[in-house]
Amino acid sequence: MPTDAHAEPPAPHVAVNRAFWDEGAAAYFATLAPGQWSRAEPAWGHWAVPESRLRLLPDEPAGTAAVELGCGTGYVSAWLARAGARPVGVDVSAAQLDTARRMQRRFGIDFPLVLGDAENVPCGDGVFGLAISEHGASLWCDPHRWIPEAARLLAPGGRLVFLRYSPLFARCRPEEGRAGAALRRRQFGLRRLEWGGSVEFTLPHGDMLRLLHSCGFEVEDLIEIEAPADAGYDYPYLSADWARSWPGEEVWKARLKG
Repeated sequence: MPTDAHAEPPAPHVAVNRAFWDEGAAAYFATLAPGQWSRAEPAWGHWAVPESRLRLLPDEPAGTAAVELGCGTGYVSAWLARAGARPVGVDVSAAQLDTARRMQRRFGIDFPLVLGDAENVPCGDGVFGLAISEHGASLWCDPHRWIPEAARLLAPGGRLVFLRYSPLFARCRPEEGRAGAALRRRQFGLRRLEWGGSVEFTLPHGDMLRLLHSCGFEVEDLIEIEAPADAGYDYPYLSADWARSWPGEEVWKARLKG
């Protein structure tokens, strides 16, 4: 499936994020990988919302050619492979892919893993029926680069599904500590955020809608995720109490028009 036919110079933030993951962040996520790979039912985002509620995956995934953009340790691709799909995982971090290969050997699940930039994927045009990202390309890649790339990779009628931080969370998140009730940055012009040695991207809803439409996508759903009442844990940057009042994450579902 991978090919060298598509190649463009990477954007400068790609090297920044590669270093962030290779030099430290990957080690933390390696400790989470066994639990994610072994889930009986896929669960999504910070609050592990079950697939039965969010329905990110195809109803009949068997045989679907899928690409996971920013696959990290590969657990989403593993869920797809277990359901009979034919996934390819793409990630910019060699350290993350090393963990994914260890998990493949441990769980006996095999699928291609490609070291590459999700804004510039070394695969042909129109070869996938599903492009998916859970806090991968949807967070760490420039949407004005990775969404057109997803459109290139998908066949007509193919689905794009991604989970990302909400624009409201991005506006309320401080440089250090958890998001609070105060707005800390403008909505107009919101796009690129730099903190903790990495570069993240968040577009407001209107900008995202227009971008998806301009790339040939029809938006089918937008789900703003509420933290469950029994969520008994917080993150350094996001508390369950905050995420029960405002959406910290959201799911977008779109289909490429024929």
